[in-house]
Amino acid sequence: MSDTVITVTGNVGWAPTRRVLAGGTVVTDFRVANTPRRFDKTANVWRDLETQWYGVTCWRGLADNVATCVQKGDPVVVTGKLLAKSWVTKEGEQRNGWEIDATVVGFDLSRATAVLDRSHRGAERSSGAETGPDEWATRPSADPMTGEVAAQAA
Repeated sequence: MSDTVITVTGNVGWAPTRRVLAGGTVVTDFRVANTPRRFDKTANVWRDLETQWYGVTCWRGLADNVATCVQKGDPVVVTGKLLAKSWVTKEGEQRNGWEIDATVVGFDLSRATAVLDRSHRGAERSSGAETGPDEWATRPSADPMTGEVAAQAA
């Protein structure tokens, strides 16, 4: 059986919660809200449809990075395995919802700007291993139009 992979864009609904499990594995959870819009031709206006909520679970290095960088209200793009969840509330009501076991979380750059910091890679931070300088930080610059590598000054 294959997994259903989904990509959702939306806003973070609450501050991510980071915790460490008994075995030392880091996990971070948050919720993301997506409100689809449709154009109503008869009224000639855009209308919001019902907001869809997804629980998001991140593991290990991704969990560390999300806990460090993502805040409530941030516009994000989340990709991962879609899972159907059922639970019973304290009041005894049966509820159903969707959860995404995230493989990728990033900022939606169509609605915000961000600055990338490669100084701490997720896997290195989780394991505590030091691996030396970041090879991306020391690469020579290239012409954005041609891709030609510029000569480095001595």
